[in-house]
Amino acid sequence: MALFDLPLAQLEGYRPDRDEPADFDDFWSRTLAEARAFPLDPRFAPVDFGLRTVETFDVTFNGYGGQPIKGWLLLPRARSGPLPAVVEYIGYGGGRGFPTDWLTWSAAGYAHLVMDTRGQGSAWSKGDTPDIAPEGGDPQFPGFMTRGILAPRTYYYRRLIADAARAVEAAAAHGVIDAGRIAVAGASQGGGLALAAGALAPGVGAVLADVPFLCHYRRATEITDAHPYQELARFCLTRRDAVDTVFATLAYFDGVNFAARAGAPALFSVGLMDEICPPSTVYAAYNHYAGPKEIRVWRYNHHEGGGPYQTLERLKFLGALWR
Repeated sequence: MALFDLPLAQLEGYRPDRDEPADFDDFWSRTLAEARAFPLDPRFAPVDFGLRTVETFDVTFNGYGGQPIKGWLLLPRARSGPLPAVVEYIGYGGGRGFPTDWLTWSAAGYAHLVMDTRGQGSAWSKGDTPDIAPEGGDPQFPGFMTRGILAPRTYYYRRLIADAARAVEAAAAHGVIDAGRIAVAGASQGGGLALAAGALAPGVGAVLADVPFLCHYRRATEITDAHPYQELARFCLTRRDAVDTVFATLAYFDGVNFAARAGAPALFSVGLMDEICPPSTVYAAYNHYAGPKEIRVWRYNHHEGGGPYQTLERLKFLGALWR
């Protein structure tokens, strides 16, 4: 797809009004308090994947509802003193895969905790964490975007965002990790989760949000036919009586509202031909971001954004921040 959204000059100033519930902060305070009522109980079991320069651990911690969340922890074998860490979240439909899929950050000298995504992990990489919560049993359009969407308390992303915040706490609990130097990172869905964790998890020192999903929902559903936003549009097409309810729920989970509460230095990226996460939805979050921020613009790219070029930008960004 060629350029289809606002021109870049307009995107740079695109700062729409935020649709924010009056009890947004209270909702998330109560959600995290409920999650923290269960012990975090992080477990790091050594596993051997034949990697000579990286130690690998099978991670389990208790997320939303005290439910077990899986992950991987990768540590460089050659290290001295506490390590800065990257907590990474995964794109829509993917799971944690294998440690061999995640070698960049440990090769650069960072601890790297990759959080599995509850209920996902069969679309393009393997996951190992079921969504066993009793909430969210209403009818839904296939996918995860409408699971439990008729009320904020039952919505799927309430559980997933609580998991993301707890993942930061699990990383900080590991004795090798410097709790004062933890970055949250991800692309697409992972980028949206990084924005949420950057706002909600204590002690986050940097946010890396590439082509973030879960931002500025209503505009996304109105300017793209691509999945996963089409799941919302299809649900509203059928449930004409529930449109206002759907967007009232989504306001509690909009990355634009989390961005306005995040203060750590942040690096964003955007693909100007991205039909999955349209550029204006990315810029809506970027322009509302409350902390120091930079964005890398990939003019001819789609949802892959900068790909390996953006990986280099991420490495440079954190390297300059935590020399």
